[in-house]
Amino acid sequence: MSNKTLIPALKAKVGDWVYYICVMKYAQVAKEVNFAYELGGNDDLNSLIQRGISERTKEITEYLLRSEHRFLGSLIVAAYGGDPHYMPVRMEDSEEYLRGLDKSFGVLTFDGGQQYFALDGQHRLKAIKDAIKKDPELGSEEISVILVSHYDTEEGKEKTRRLFTNINKNAKSTTKSENLALDEDDGFAIITRRLINEDRFFSEEGRVSVFTKVGEHGELSLASSVRDSDKKGVTSIKQLYEIIKELSFSTPLDGVSLSRRPTDDELEESYIIISERVSQLFEACGSIISKVQKMDDVRNIRKNKVNPGKEDAFMRGIVQRCVSEVVRQLIDQSSLTWDEILTKLKSFNWELGEVPWSSVCIINEGKLKMQTSREFTNLLNELLIIHLAPSSKQQIKRARKLYLEVKNQQYPISQEELENALINS
Repeated sequence: MSNKTLIPALKAKVGDWVYYICVMKYAQVAKEVNFAYELGGNDDLNSLIQRGISERTKEITEYLLRSEHRFLGSLIVAAYGGDPHYMPVRMEDSEEYLRGLDKSFGVLTFDGGQQYFALDGQHRLKAIKDAIKKDPELGSEEISVILVSHYDTEEGKEKTRRLFTNINKNAKSTTKSENLALDEDDGFAIITRRLINEDRFFSEEGRVSVFTKVGEHGELSLASSVRDSDKKGVTSIKQLYEIIKELSFSTPLDGVSLSRRPTDDELEESYIIISERVSQLFEACGSIISKVQKMDDVRNIRKNKVNPGKEDAFMRGIVQRCVSEVVRQLIDQSSLTWDEILTKLKSFNWELGEVPWSSVCIINEGKLKMQTSREFTNLLNELLIIHLAPSSKQQIKRARKLYLEVKNQQYPISQEELENALINS
């Protein structure tokens, strides 16, 4: 067992948190304080918990190395394990001067088995680690540290995750990757993580693409789509989050503020409903789940180099986004029921080269190129509506005209054929 650690500290309390204000040497910080991790289940999801290390870190590192006036603000650090105990220190002096101070000043002790990870100040932490490698003498410098205790239970993890996001939300805007990985108030983020961790299909390794790259300095880019080279992925975490939001109709999460955490009962009820809808949608849109489960490599149904246009349309992020948006629109307008929408989607030809999916791709000289700008997204949305539940003949005419304007060719499905889907026909 490691030696006991004693840290002089001021004890304070705010809300339901007891915390300790102390001082650490840069050398100790660089050696012992890690980046926030292991607060989730999925390995890729865990990686997002660390704040992305950006070019800003280099600037802080140079500042530490070059400026004699260097000064960094406090780190907020969670301490895990180590059997922490706080011992107030009593001071012998006039009570008139010290009244109320004894209880707040003392020594924080650990048995040596503790681990530290930063909840706030990870750019500063990275800069300290980098600066000491270049100039070890900086190890004697000191920084104030606010210590909180982290407990390795579900309740403890949730509490620490919420502290992380609340600190960053209130101090500066958090990235979408941080919110998706950690936010304990956004019900959709909570359900997205649970789906990735628990769902029979989406919890399979690599099934949901979480980030697109890990840079030279550890920075992460949130995956908004799945790479063509990905052998397992069917959607990205960002896209799955948006799908979950769109499919939240008639659940306790519908219309709830993202900053108000739903109750546990609301989350449970919503998860059961939404997770089933997500699976139903992926199955209705070309039998993606049952098809992919039989495959070791899904690259060919995402991008078919031999027969471009034969890919599965719903393996493309733009199609997932447009379909889920239109589904929500039709539900909100009471144009169709959920079951009616699923039935209609199952009847579509889901090859990417077929209508209406051909509106967002071009096949030229044996090569397929996706077109994902707003112009093409709007076009696919309009076409989906007239295939699923057009409200009038005029709406069909407008959509077909838009296809001609955008694609410079006539829409292959006639006005008369599309009118068969009119809601009131």
